[in-house]
Amino acid sequence: MQNLFLERLRRGAILADGAMGTMLYARGVSYERCFEEVNLSRPSLVEEIHSSYIVAGAELIETNSFGANRLKLTEHGLGDRVREINLKAAKLARAARETAGVDVFVAGSVGPLGKPLAPIGQVGVDEATAAFEEQMGALLEGGVDLILLETFGDLEELSLAVKAARRVCGLPVVAQATFAEDGVTVAGDTPEEVARTLMSLGADVVGVNCSVGPGPMLDVVRRMVAAGGVAVSAMPNAGLPARVGGRLLYFTTPQYIGEYALHFAQAGSRLIGGCCGTTPAHVAAMKTALAGAATPSVQQSWAVAAPVQESEPAPAVGEPSTLKDKLGKKFVVSVEMDPPRGANPTKLLKAAALLKDVGVDAVNIADSPMARVRMSCLAMGFLIKQRLGLETILHFTTRDRNLMAIQSELIGAHAVGIRAILALTGDPPRLGDYPSATAVYDVDSIGLIQILKRLNEGKDWRGNSTGEPTDFLVGCALNPNADDLELELERFRRKLEAGADFVMTQPLYDVETLLRTLDRVGKVKVPILLGVLPLQSSRHAEYLHNEVPGITIPDWVRDRMRQAGEHGVEEGVALAREFLQEARAYVQGAYLMPSFGRFEQCAEILK
Repeated sequence: MQNLFLERLRRGAILADGAMGTMLYARGVSYERCFEEVNLSRPSLVEEIHSSYIVAGAELIETNSFGANRLKLTEHGLGDRVREINLKAAKLARAARETAGVDVFVAGSVGPLGKPLAPIGQVGVDEATAAFEEQMGALLEGGVDLILLETFGDLEELSLAVKAARRVCGLPVVAQATFAEDGVTVAGDTPEEVARTLMSLGADVVGVNCSVGPGPMLDVVRRMVAAGGVAVSAMPNAGLPARVGGRLLYFTTPQYIGEYALHFAQAGSRLIGGCCGTTPAHVAAMKTALAGAATPSVQQSWAVAAPVQESEPAPAVGEPSTLKDKLGKKFVVSVEMDPPRGANPTKLLKAAALLKDVGVDAVNIADSPMARVRMSCLAMGFLIKQRLGLETILHFTTRDRNLMAIQSELIGAHAVGIRAILALTGDPPRLGDYPSATAVYDVDSIGLIQILKRLNEGKDWRGNSTGEPTDFLVGCALNPNADDLELELERFRRKLEAGADFVMTQPLYDVETLLRTLDRVGKVKVPILLGVLPLQSSRHAEYLHNEVPGITIPDWVRDRMRQAGEHGVEEGVALAREFLQEARAYVQGAYLMPSFGRFEQCAEILK
């Protein structure tokens, strides 16, 4: 399957971010503290630093998890919080990306264990491997796009880390060693030996970081490139630090780092960033320098979507729903998208363009899912409809709006061309970022369906005329895995009686569950779109099964994901394809819910 990071790498140099520790230290976090614990105690600070690098032009940001392995965290009394700290690190980086609305890669940063391996030290191969796999598994669960191994002085330890990464996941792996001024590692390995060993283990990118300044690093990069066969990375320190007034300071200027970024690119490096002492100012200087490089510009987007054409004419707001004409006549496919957390819709528009190109019939726009603040689903749905002409199914909850606001927004949605609504009650605020926020719930999803049907008659909830009737296509949800299935089915029947035009199920993984539910419900006279959430890994499957209400994954599916090992993404796609193929005889469409914004998987599933 095509990987967006590797595909982007083939098109030209990617600009990575700079130092996290340097920035935390500058904000008052002392070197004696565990930098990775700051993910939990001051998450907004970490997210702010990520954002500053994105604004500076970084196309790849690294999670604040460099030393978040069990051995290092134990030194700070945090050995039992490995998963929590790494999961939070990944989520903070992804949150910064979503808020910025810019296409950047999130790399899961993994550093050395901090203790020498046996026989010099007391850390055996099994213990080291387990520590690496534990950390990487948590980063993978958090949704990183690749694993970035950095600042390893021992090729044996770095090799163990690469092997662990390959066992844990099928994501791209960047493996970086650190070299002294004489051009060899602390353990005496040459650049050629490091490059060839890491290539043989399956690293997608090999390279050098930290070490000394950019000058001595350039020769190491050239030697690695000459070894051939794989992309090379370069992430130097901002020179050597000096202690001034009790503080460690770096004096290499952004302009100097920028000049060397161009030298690295001209030498053949494809992943370029900074390490200790580098700041957003250094990254901005590298961006400016690389913009004039002969290699493709780092400003290129990594998305494989068709460009959004601002001048494309918007469909008339009075046009009827295209989905209405398709339901029941063809196998309809819709894909769920969460609106961005910030005000920039560019990333979602590109993803929607990709989905349109692969032939999906509609996109579902969630309404602040999990009660977390995001861009209005109405605004995002309008932008997609206007700029791409793609049908949108608006998730509309009754959680945040009273009866007046519900009806006002629905009338406004119709006026701007939104025709399909999925009626939902909504997650309670206590689940989200604002647990003290007040929920409204003047009506539930059944009442919302009734409101929509009255608007279609030209009347409001009280029976007052609204003038010209609306033409909403109304959907409802069904959860075949509900804990109280009797209550779920009773409410489902009431939704159908209220006038629902189509049904969208929660994610399912086997046809038997679907058929048991349909047998209990009886004949459903409206189209059903089957919910499909592709699995990414065994850990992802176990998380969904054990921690997410409403999702049950059969043992045989989880067994297949375990057996898939590092090929979890491919196996998840294969399972989704098989499930859809078997279920097509019983449903009228599919509702795909790609995890972590991996919309390219939808194209693979639909092949």
